Amino acid sequence: MIDLLANSLVPIFVGLLFGYMAGLRKVVDNKNVKTLVSFLMTFALPCYLFVTMASTPRELLWGQAKPALAFAIVYTALFVATYYASRNLSKDTAANSGVLALTLGFPNAAAVGIPLLLAVYGPRASVTVAVALAVGAITITPITIAILESGTGAGRTLSHSARIRASLWNALKNPVFWAPVLGVILAVVKFHMPVYVEKSLSILGAATEGTALFVTGLIVSAQRFRLNWSVGWGVLAKNVIQPALCFALVSPLAMPLEQTRYVILLSAIPCGFFGILFGEGFDATPEVASSSLIASTVLGIFTLAGWIVFLDRLH
Repeated sequence: MIDLLANSLVPIFVGLLFGYMAGLRKVVDNKNVKTLVSFLMTFALPCYLFVTMASTPRELLWGQAKPALAFAIVYTALFVATYYASRNLSKDTAANSGVLALTLGFPNAAAVGIPLLLAVYGPRASVTVAVALAVGAITITPITIAILESGTGAGRTLSHSARIRASLWNALKNPVFWAPVLGVILAVVKFHMPVYVEKSLSILGAATEGTALFVTGLIVSAQRFRLNWSVGWGVLAKNVIQPALCFALVSPLAMPLEQTRYVILLSAIPCGFFGILFGEGFDATPEVASSSLIASTVLGIFTLAGWIVFLDRLH
């Protein structure tokens, strides 16, 4: 078990550390990461998701409905709870609350989920990782964008439903969403890609893990950190409560043990960086979100190890 934990967790946090040190020492500009993020979100990650889905047997894809439902529930539950707690208890703005809610609600599956589940459970877990990313891209991400856009001059002229529709359409156009959907369609109709096409896309997709880890560390190095009760509760909610809620869902959904392990471990992954990236474009950079991202990532070394051990003993 010690070897499993070391082999699965150490490479992840070494990758994060490289990005953090590169940003801290100004080897790479940690204030302007738009180019790296664009490469990750427009090319590398969509290629990974597309190839993963397209190469998955149709029978296996039918079994992803329950994991998708579980992800939608746990992402939305933490998002809504965080948003309303921030608005009503902390009296923060809607934009800042939306950024915090997305930071806590959407795990960093792109950077941590891919290498972690492949190391712990092998290639058979990759399709569930792709589902987790696609669900987050079409559920709480467009809601966050709608909240942020509602604070702009143009956004105030639109109705609430119109903002939701516009944000949903933007999400549908995002390669992170339509690439896995296209892959699913090809898998369902049993279309076999030419080998040279699959290998070409796989080369770009293979850059996802390293780029996502490096970018996460880079973004963390540029964030403010201040430990307080809000950050503590945020980390507890993300690293412990969200996967515990997921664990409570597996019995009613009657998921197989293997899928149960995948879904819970993906839910236990630390905070994602999408919320902070979106917020920077709207001058919504709450300190509690950046501090939660840092604390959740650091403490994730221990909480992820605990969840891996727990899931290994689950029968």
